[in-house]
Parts: sequence; structure tokens; C-alpha cells
Amino acid sequence: MGSFNTSFGEGFILVGFSDWPQLEFILFIYISLFYSLTLIGNTTIIALSQLDPRLHTPMYFFLCHLSFLDLCYTTSTVPQLLISLSGLDRTISYGRCVAQLFFYLALGSTECVLLVVMAFDRYAAVCRPLHYTAIMNPLLCHSLAIAAWVGGFMNSLIQTSLMMAMPLCGLHYLNHFFCEMLVLQKLACEDTGGTEAKMFVARVIIIVIPAALILGSYAHIAQAVLRIKSMAGRRKAFGTCGSHLLVVCLFYGSAMYTYLQSMGSYTESEGKFVALFYTIIIPMLNPLIYTLRNKDVKGALWKVLGRGRDSG
Repeated sequence: MGSFNTSFGEGFILVGFSDWPQLEFILFIYISLFYSLTLIGNTTIIALSQLDPRLHTPMYFFLCHLSFLDLCYTTSTVPQLLISLSGLDRTISYGRCVAQLFFYLALGSTECVLLVVMAFDRYAAVCRPLHYTAIMNPLLCHSLAIAAWVGGFMNSLIQTSLMMAMPLCGLHYLNHFFCEMLVLQKLACEDTGGTEAKMFVARVIIIVIPAALILGSYAHIAQAVLRIKSMAGRRKAFGTCGSHLLVVCLFYGSAMYTYLQSMGSYTESEGKFVALFYTIIIPMLNPLIYTLRNKDVKGALWKVLGRGRDSG
């Protein structure tokens, strides 16, 4: 078995869910539906945040970035999956595989950082309400958003470069539905313990540190909420932060489960179904989580549809 990652003319066959042929048609239907809902939901959030002046606030500014991220994140893998499930083409060139790996990692890493930024925004809103406008000024908001994007793409550049330096051997089969980094690492044909250790450290930095910062922010938020005497004030504060905290738990929970386990314990069969959750289900749920109990967004939607009155 020879090394094949030196030739961009050679690619891979994505096994996908061909091990369960009876599931492929069902998965195609459901994933098509979920992907459509993801596109509609996140596009609606972006459109409403731009059209309604009441949503021109830091919270919705960052929510727009999250929605755009989710659109790109799910699009980096789902169209390829739908093509594979339809049986049209299961191949992917080496160049496309590397590009998919880079953008998938970049967008996922950016979301890790952006969720920290959103936690800081909620901290400022709850713990420093009198100074919120001064703290979350437009310059800082744009700077934090840029930092999230730059940080995510830099992390991806490092990990993708390390991945490309690994010599890969064996059959050109990837037991996944996209070019998942952990699956590619299993094709390494020589001892790459040092490189894998560096990549694991990079994953810890981009997952564990942001998660710790978010938990720290919410510890302060919880203390501030408990000092609020009125129940109405507490409910409003919990409502403001609850949606973001739920998104954080879903996203970081699946990311930690997948990327912080050892290579020996990672199994492709289980990894594929977990990947369906964080590449399709979470991006679809985010718009629902943020809008289900959000009166501002629902009011903006009814206003745009012409069924509600602008209450000012």
C-alpha cells in the first residue's frame, strides 16, 4: 500500500451510509427536509435582523453572524451527502477533500469563538445593564466578530496543514459522509504521534478554553440573576440567556464527545450518526431555539408579513 496524498489527481470514495442501504432513501428524505428548514430558518433570522430597526442591537448582530455561519457550516457537507445518498456520485477529489476539511474546520472553529462572544454580550446585558450600550459599542461588536472569524480560520489553517503533512496509505475509502479529520487521520501510514498530539492540542484550545470562558460568564450571570428581587426580572434575564445556553450545550457537548476522545476509541459508524447531529440538526434547531420564545423576533416576523402592528 503506497502513499497517495502527494497526488492531487487521486481522491477518495465516501462510504457514507452505504453500510445501511435500507436507510439511505429515508435519510435522503429527512436530510433534504432538515437542510431546507436550516436554509429557511437561518435566512429568515438574517433578513429580519436587517429589516427591523428594533433588532439592530448587539445581540442580533451576533445572531446574524451565527445564522450565516450555520448556513455555510451545513452547506459545507450536506450537498455532498445528498449526492452520495442519491447514488449519483460517491467520489471526491483530494483537492476538494482538503478544501472541505479546511472550510468545515474553519466554520466550526469560528462558531466556537463566536459563542464565547455571545456569552460576553449576555454577561454585559445582565451584569452591567447600565453600561451595556457603552460596553457593546459598534466598534467592539465588529472587532469581536472579526476576531471570531480570524481565530476560527487560523485554527483550521493550522490543523489542515498538519493533516496534509501526514502521508496517507491504503485504499481510497473514507468511512464517512464527508472528509472528517479523524477519519483521514486513521489513514496515516506511519507513526504520526507527534502530529496527532499537536492537532489534539489545537482542538483542546478551540473547544475547551471557549467552553470554560462561557461557563465562567454564566457563573457571573447566575449570581447577578439571583440578586434580582422581582420574579419578572429573573424570568426576563433567564429568557435572555436561556436560548444561548441551550445552543452552547448542544454544540459543545457534541464537539467534545467527538473531538476530545482518543483516536483508538473513535469509531466511524458511531461518528457518522453523531456528525449528522452537529452538522444538520443543530444548525436547523438554532433559529427555532432563538425565536421560539423571543417576542422581538416574532414581532418582526409578523410585521414583515403584514399581520402585526408596529408597537414601536
